Amino acid sequence: MIGNYYYGVGNPMKPNRVRMTHSLLGNYDVFKHMDVFRPVASTQHDMSIFHADDYIEFLTRVTPDNQMEFVTQLKRFNLGEDCPVMDGLFDYCATYTGGSVNGAVRLNYDKADVAINWSGGLHHAKKSEASGFCFVNDIVLSILELLKHHQRVLYVDIDIHHGDGVEEAFYCTDRVMTVSFHKYGGNFFPGTGDQGDVGHNKGKYYSLNVPLKDGVDDTSYNALFRPILQAVMDKYQPGAVVLQCGADSLTGDRLGTFNLSLKGHADTVAFMKSFGVPLLLLGGGGYTIRNVARCWTYETATVLGKDISNDLPGNDYYDYFGPDFK
Repeated sequence: MIGNYYYGVGNPMKPNRVRMTHSLLGNYDVFKHMDVFRPVASTQHDMSIFHADDYIEFLTRVTPDNQMEFVTQLKRFNLGEDCPVMDGLFDYCATYTGGSVNGAVRLNYDKADVAINWSGGLHHAKKSEASGFCFVNDIVLSILELLKHHQRVLYVDIDIHHGDGVEEAFYCTDRVMTVSFHKYGGNFFPGTGDQGDVGHNKGKYYSLNVPLKDGVDDTSYNALFRPILQAVMDKYQPGAVVLQCGADSLTGDRLGTFNLSLKGHADTVAFMKSFGVPLLLLGGGGYTIRNVARCWTYETATVLGKDISNDLPGNDYYDYFGPDFK
C-alpha cells in the first residue's frame, strides 16, 4: 500500500522503495521467520498527541485539487517542493505512522523483541510543520507510546541527516535520550546537530550529536558508534531503543556523501540488537532506491540471524537489482 504514494516528478523521496524491500524479503523467504501484520492506521486524534490540532486538520483537508484554497496554510505549515500536497496525503501519513506506533505497542506488550516498519522513520517533521519529505513524525509518536511502559527510551539515528524533529521534541526531558550520527557543516540539510547541542533543563546532556565529515567509512563509523553506544547503554539503561536506519548514509546515495557498505550500516543494527532490549527499527532517508531496498532487506535478515545469498531470487524488480544482490 505505501508504495502506491507518489511525491511527484523530480522529488527524490520514493515510497516505492518499501514495496521493493518487501518484494525482496518475500522472495528471499524471510517472512516465514517473522510475524507479519497489517497495522491499524493512525487517526487524527492519534497524531494530535504530538502534533498541533490545526496542522493535522489541515493535512486531512488539503488535496492537489484544492490546495490553492490553502495558500496561507501551505506556507505556514511548510508544504511545497520537498513536502508536496500529493494524492492521499493524510492516508499516507496515517499508514506509515500506524505501522510505527503499532510496532511500539507490540514491544510494550511483549509480543515482539524487535518490531520493524521500513516505511517509518520520518524524523524531520515538527509539531506544526512538515520538513525534509516528512509530514507526521511517527518516531516521536512511537516513543510516546513506548514511554507508557518504559521509564527511559533511547533514540539512535544513523540517517546522514540530523534527526532534528525527534531531538527537538524531547530536548527538555531526561526520559528520552537522542543520539544522532550525521553529516554536519556548510549548507547541508537541516543545518542542526552541532556537538554543543546537548539538551536543556531536565534534558541537558540527554541529547548527543556526532557530526561527521564526507566519506566516512565502515571502520571509522563503527569506531565511533560502538564505544559511544556502549557507554550510553551502560549509563542510561533504557527500557526500549528506537533505531532510525536511514539508508542515505550508504555509499552512492543520491543525496548522501558517506561511504558505508551494506554490512557497515547493518553492523550498527546488529550491535543495538545485541543488548537484548526491546528494539523498534524504522526506515528514514535513502534515495538510491535499489540500495535502500537491499539495505533494509539485509538488516531484516541480520536481526533474524539469517544469511542473505548473493544469488538474487526471482522478484518483481529483478532487472532493477540484477545480476545479483551485491
